[in-house]
Amino acid sequence: MTIQRRSFLKLASLAAAGNAAALNPFGGLSALAQSSGGSDYKALVCILLQGGNDGNNMLVPGDTATYTEYAALRKGLALSRSSLLGLNSSTNLTLHPSMPEVQKLFQKNQVAFLLNAGSLVAPLTRAEYLEGNSAAGSSLFSHYDQTNFFQTEHALSNDSTGWGGRVADALQPTYGTTQLPTVVSVSGSHLFGNGRLTQGYTVSPGTATATLGTCWENAYCSPRLNTAQQLLSMSSGATLIQADGEITANIYQYGGNLASALKSVTPVKTSLPSSNALAAQLQQIMQIMQVKSSLGARRQIFFATLGGFDHHSNQLGQHANVLDTLSAALGAFHTDLEKMGLGSQVTTFTVSDFSRALLENSQAGSDHAWGNHQIIMGDAVKGGRTYGKFPELVLGGADDAGNSGRWIPTTSTTQYAATLASWFGVPEADLATVFPLSPKFASSNLGFV
Repeated sequence: MTIQRRSFLKLASLAAAGNAAALNPFGGLSALAQSSGGSDYKALVCILLQGGNDGNNMLVPGDTATYTEYAALRKGLALSRSSLLGLNSSTNLTLHPSMPEVQKLFQKNQVAFLLNAGSLVAPLTRAEYLEGNSAAGSSLFSHYDQTNFFQTEHALSNDSTGWGGRVADALQPTYGTTQLPTVVSVSGSHLFGNGRLTQGYTVSPGTATATLGTCWENAYCSPRLNTAQQLLSMSSGATLIQADGEITANIYQYGGNLASALKSVTPVKTSLPSSNALAAQLQQIMQIMQVKSSLGARRQIFFATLGGFDHHSNQLGQHANVLDTLSAALGAFHTDLEKMGLGSQVTTFTVSDFSRALLENSQAGSDHAWGNHQIIMGDAVKGGRTYGKFPELVLGGADDAGNSGRWIPTTSTTQYAATLASWFGVPEADLATVFPLSPKFASSNLGFV
């Protein structure tokens, strides 16, 4: 039996992802560098809110005057003031009524909000934007391009590496290699995890069993696996093909390593609601964290997604539902991490394509915008506070890219990512290598963790 073309291409693409470069920009150590560093553990958990979360309704001004401005401009999309959740006396903002778990975490100083962050090549004013200044980057308001910008944090649209992968590269001289790649996606393949020396690894929630990593399709798995292994054992005589074959063989090995580790423990009990669209991904992440010692992992980065945020119509009800899902998942996830003794060692953060315009469109929805508010969660977070600058809710004002409330970011997602990477252990001297845009901004550390 021959392996199907689609299965072979999956193997080939995974192999190519790990063959990005041969040189280590972080001290010249090889990809197999080992270390006898400390036994500390940290993890980053990135949750992509796919479609463009409406930050304008996630965080709403709390004082009477500014709320009145918000309600007058948002019209049918405005949330009633009585429904909004209070935060604390240090902030003038209130929270969407579907997010009581996040409200409690904020009040316990375990959540912080980053305000009006977005893709920027360099700091930018409204006047500069209207003049066509290139600091805005390209393809604004595009789902694909703006999601890729955050994943790469690079001015080059064709960059083949993600910042999660480059962070893993930077830490390799200190933490060496493990039985599983540093970056793990529980939501399909993403550019975020591919470095120059390392490659991301993908796990499908609920399938991390003895067959994980040895087959990507359930039907006819065994014969396809046998055929693939036969192909990998062949000597092609072509250096590149042979190298990619070795990398693909490593992918199979990673799956076996993880399956073996998971079989040795009783799965962690979770507080996550079973009907929650994000729950299975976060549960899988916790299970991998549970066997971190068996895998030799002291630094892990995870990538998860929650879809359903592209609300061009009928926004109010749909947005309430997905924020309810997000808040419930975050609350339970943090509870479970603390039970595992990892509350201060794991920092969870959200990203999204962009925000939504302040103005309502003709279909009771809102259109693609730019700067957005993000959530950062964990016991290491300096929570109960907001970071960055809340936009002035004035159409055509200093913060508006046009006349519909598309906020020009006052903080870049590069600064956001660099702050997380600094906490994670990336040396300050390496930040400009991991984040080539960071020298353009006044600070690479926003201080929220």
